[in-house]
Amino acid sequence: MYLSGGTCVTLIMIGGGTMKILFQIACGDNCNWKPLTLVEWYLLFTCSAIIIAQLPNLNSIAGVSLIGAITAVSYCTLIWAVSIVQGRPVNISYDPPEAKSHTARLFSILNALGIIAFAFRGHNLVLEIQGTMPSSAKQPSRLPMWRGVKFAYLIIAMCLFPLAVGGYWAYGDLIPRNGGMLGALYKYHGHDTSKMLLGITSVLVVVNCLSSFQIYAMPVFDNLEFRYTSKMNKPCPRWLRSGFRVFFGCLAFFIAVALPFLPSLAGLIGGIALPVTLAYPCLMWVMIKKPHKYSPFWCLNWILGLLGMVLSVLVVTGAIWTIVTMGIEIHFFKPQ
Repeated sequence: MYLSGGTCVTLIMIGGGTMKILFQIACGDNCNWKPLTLVEWYLLFTCSAIIIAQLPNLNSIAGVSLIGAITAVSYCTLIWAVSIVQGRPVNISYDPPEAKSHTARLFSILNALGIIAFAFRGHNLVLEIQGTMPSSAKQPSRLPMWRGVKFAYLIIAMCLFPLAVGGYWAYGDLIPRNGGMLGALYKYHGHDTSKMLLGITSVLVVVNCLSSFQIYAMPVFDNLEFRYTSKMNKPCPRWLRSGFRVFFGCLAFFIAVALPFLPSLAGLIGGIALPVTLAYPCLMWVMIKKPHKYSPFWCLNWILGLLGMVLSVLVVTGAIWTIVTMGIEIHFFKPQ
């Protein structure tokens, strides 16, 4: 629920902001239309996401998921390829930022690990694989699920690693603090790149955000419907299912508008979510399989689980240290 809700809020910010940029690209500098505010773009994106979110379960959104995967690979490739082809801006530097002490440098590295963990999230893919693949005692789904997870994370790596390497080569220390590679592309190459190419990239980002919203929000929808069916002991009617989706969309929109500084907390959010990947599976395996105490696999999973928890604590500490020392611009109900 935490991962799903937080990611949906982030998707509203990214999708709404990109829709605003797309309008600016399409309208041009001499536009006579009154542009919408950023809050109104957030609302437009949220309404679009809620309309699409009427599909009942993960099985029914396979097509939406496929579109999201294709658009993700496409816009990631376009961003780093165009950035490299257009060349590097002037005054670029690859020198690491100066740290006041070795402690500050260590905590900056830990905060960066948290940001990487947040960016390299693939829990939506795991949710789909686990939620849509049938399993029985005779034909357990763990082997095809494992193959699916490995292939999914391979695709994620193929998107993110070229983006990181190409972006660092193209922009160095000039990448905007908020906006990332997409913001850098508009800022430094918006004047020498065709509007058609920039517009296509923006459309791909918006479509991907709309598709991802459906996958990340589905666990929340399922949880709300499960609570209703458990308490009332009857199926959830369609009108109530739609109401749950509207309620969650409005709540995510409210958080996106009320707390627009959330992207600055990416390292902290990533550190808090780190045990979901690095610790919980090991501890769950021990609880489910119940191996002999102090056996090799018992020791291995406990060691890996504890190391995952320790790493999560270190990353969260580094993120808090970075926030305290560098500071963030906190502004409620004023998205920029």
